[in-house]
Amino acid sequence: MNTTAKNISAGSLEFTSKGGQTQVAATSFLALFSIVGLALYGLPFFYDFMVKDFEWSRAQVTSGNFYSKLLIGPLFGFAAGWIVDRFGPRRMMMAGILMAGVALVGLSFTTSLALFYFFYLFNALGYVCGGPLPNQVLISRWFNEARGKAMGFAYLGIGVGGGLAPLLGNWLTQQFGWPGALRTMGILIVLIALPMAFFVKESPGTDAVTPSATTAVSIGSVLKSWKFYLLAIGSMCSIGAVGGTFQNLKLFMTGDLFRGLPVQEAQSLAAYVLSLVLISSLAGRLLMGWLADRFPKKYVMLLIYLIVASSIPLLFLASSRPFLYLFAVLFGIGLGGDYMIIPLMAAELFGVKVLGRLMGVVLTADGVAEALAPVIVAKTRDNTASYAVGFSILIVLAFIGATAVMLLPKKDRASRI
Repeated sequence: MNTTAKNISAGSLEFTSKGGQTQVAATSFLALFSIVGLALYGLPFFYDFMVKDFEWSRAQVTSGNFYSKLLIGPLFGFAAGWIVDRFGPRRMMMAGILMAGVALVGLSFTTSLALFYFFYLFNALGYVCGGPLPNQVLISRWFNEARGKAMGFAYLGIGVGGGLAPLLGNWLTQQFGWPGALRTMGILIVLIALPMAFFVKESPGTDAVTPSATTAVSIGSVLKSWKFYLLAIGSMCSIGAVGGTFQNLKLFMTGDLFRGLPVQEAQSLAAYVLSLVLISSLAGRLLMGWLADRFPKKYVMLLIYLIVASSIPLLFLASSRPFLYLFAVLFGIGLGGDYMIIPLMAAELFGVKVLGRLMGVVLTADGVAEALAPVIVAKTRDNTASYAVGFSILIVLAFIGATAVMLLPKKDRASRI
């Protein structure tokens, strides 16, 4: 009888755990769909409208991302990681979702740079509080053996949301104008992501996290490790290359590449290319998540970084449509795996108990690179009337990131997770 009861209890626990894992994966999917896909990747679609209507420079519209991440990242990045490790990710996610929605609604009403920067701060806060950091920790707590697959599925939300964002933004702009489109997307973020985040559990078998269980590992030993600095340098360089490319991509297409086309045709074609990038990222996330569960994560990370580095030079040939579409597919695959592989590599090297604080530091550093690179590229375009110098900088940056990853150890540290 006791054995039967134990078997029933074990089966019930396994069923509950699987149900919880499904809920966690769906919650992270919708959170990343909204905060990263619609908000982060959706905003650059509106940059050229702001340049035209407000007579702002390319450097000014990309500097909203720069100033907000440069301010928010160092001030809140590590604190957010500490809070997630100590109190769990759910409340942070809810706050982030609300702030991301407020950011887009606020940006739809702004006509001055001061307000533009102010609401971009909310966008950065939403990303820190509700974006990759809490979702990475949430997934890592609920999944072990299939962590790569789970992370890959959750990060599909970024690709789906990002792929939909330019098409949705283009359609909404035709219906309501670009401010109305931004406003609608901000409201959608809250409606889509908040309900699931409200009901999700922090970790298996409990609604709360015991502080002593998640703060026993010191971050100090991690910060003294040479592996940490290689991981940080590699991720900063690759994320900087990705961010610098994507944030300027529509400006490059509508302002340079498609300059001779009718305005609506140029807008539609740019929306299609942006959507192709982010739809291709879906394949990247699935493929890299699958590979990460089967091969040393170092090699998967290196593959991703080399794909990013080799795709950017295709922009020099983008006047030929086949090369432009080839860029979109390759860059999208690299983009899809880029953000996803960092927490998987970090968990393998240093373990899950310190992951929130570790990723707080790494994502802060990545945020600085992601903020700085687009402004540098935009400024070279403003000064030289060409993106050639800026894109060349991004190519070098991407290869530096790949070199740092090559120096990381490949040994699996699963016993520490």
